[in-house]
Amino acid sequence: MSVDNEILMDKEKQNEPKVKVERKEGEPTPAFKGASWAALLIGVAAYLIGLFNATMELNEKGYYFAVLIFGLYSAVSLQKAVRDKDEGIPVTNIYYGISWIALMISILLMAIGLYNAGSIVLSEKGFYGMAFVLSLFAAITVQKNIRDTQRARVRD
Repeated sequence: MSVDNEILMDKEKQNEPKVKVERKEGEPTPAFKGASWAALLIGVAAYLIGLFNATMELNEKGYYFAVLIFGLYSAVSLQKAVRDKDEGIPVTNIYYGISWIALMISILLMAIGLYNAGSIVLSEKGFYGMAFVLSLFAAITVQKNIRDTQRARVRD
């Protein structure tokens, strides 16, 4: 194929209408969904890799792992309870309250653990704190995106 033919074919491709994938109303963009998943995976992976490479005792590693899992679960649970309540889906006050308390306790446990960790340097404490917060926020965002996508598709 000659260079002229290749240039002509490229120009024809530019003139062809592009197929646009329709997004439902209220559905998050693919870029936002991808960014949310990336933030969750990066936050959790960084936290776990840091924990794996840490020189602390195995029971300390278990503590920080359990706090991460507890925090992720409580953040998603709270987001669901808040969203259900906002949309008029019945949520008991006890579940709503427990969801708030669980998230606050997980954050408090992380803060207390990092404050009392004598074997961890300050920069490592900051790393664990930021990876923890990133993971919690990303978990909430991913759950919200999943719910928004399901809701947008059910409407149509």
